[in-house]
Amino acid sequence: MATVQSTTRSPERSLRLLDAQRLDHADTLVHERPFALLIARGQLPDEARDELARDFPRYPSAGFFPHEVADCGPSVNRLIEELTSRAFADAIGAGLGLPNLGEHPHLVTICRSLNKRHGTIHTDSRSKIVTALLYLNEDWPAISGGCLRFLYRIDDIDDLVVPEVRPLYGHLVAFRRADNSFHGHLPHEGERRVIQIAWLTSEEEKLRKTQRGKLSRLFKKLFGGLDRKLGAGRDRNAAHRH
Repeated sequence: MATVQSTTRSPERSLRLLDAQRLDHADTLVHERPFALLIARGQLPDEARDELARDFPRYPSAGFFPHEVADCGPSVNRLIEELTSRAFADAIGAGLGLPNLGEHPHLVTICRSLNKRHGTIHTDSRSKIVTALLYLNEDWPAISGGCLRFLYRIDDIDDLVVPEVRPLYGHLVAFRRADNSFHGHLPHEGERRVIQIAWLTSEEEKLRKTQRGKLSRLFKKLFGGLDRKLGAGRDRNAAHRH
C-alpha cells in the first residue's frame, strides 16, 4: 500500500483539474471517418492557469520528452495523474469507439517548444492505440504555424478533415491510430506547451519508447544547435511514414 504524505493544501491545489464529463459538452466535435477523432475545448479550469504555467517544465531543448516528476511542479504532476486515470482514459476511449481504453499501458510525453522540423505529416506508430494532446498555451498568434491539422492525405497539409486546432489552454484532441490517421502542422519555432498521452499495445513498447525518448533528450542537450538546423527548411507537405 502506498504511503500518503500529509500536506497543507491551498485552494488552488484542491481544485480538480480534469473532469471526464466535460468531454460531453455540446461543442465537442467527434468524427468517425476517415478515422476516429475528437476535439474538446474548455477542459481545464481558468483558475488553474497561473499555477500550471508556473509548474510547466522548462526543458532546454525542443521536442517531446518522457514525463519525469522531478521536471514538473506539483500542479502539472497532478494534472498528469488525472489525465492518466482509468476514468478519463475510458471516457476518451468511449468517444472514439474503444471501450476500456484505460486497460492499456500509457506513456506521457511533454513538449515546451518546437523547432521548424517538427510537425511533419504522419500517422503515429502501430504501437499506439490512441493519442491525446492537451494544450496549455495562454494565447496563440493569428497564424497557422503550430496548429494541429487532421488530414485526408499524407502528401497535402491543406486537405483538412476538420478545421485546424489552435493549441490554446484547455483544448484537447484525441484520435484513434489507423493506417490513414494523417496529422501534422505547419512549421513553427518557439514555445508550444502540450502534454501528450499515448495508450500503447504493450508494456514492452512503453519501455522502448521511454528509453528512446531519454536518449533523444541527451542528444538534444549535447547537440541542440544541430537539432535546430535539421529540417529547418522543410517543405510544408513534408511527411514521414511509420
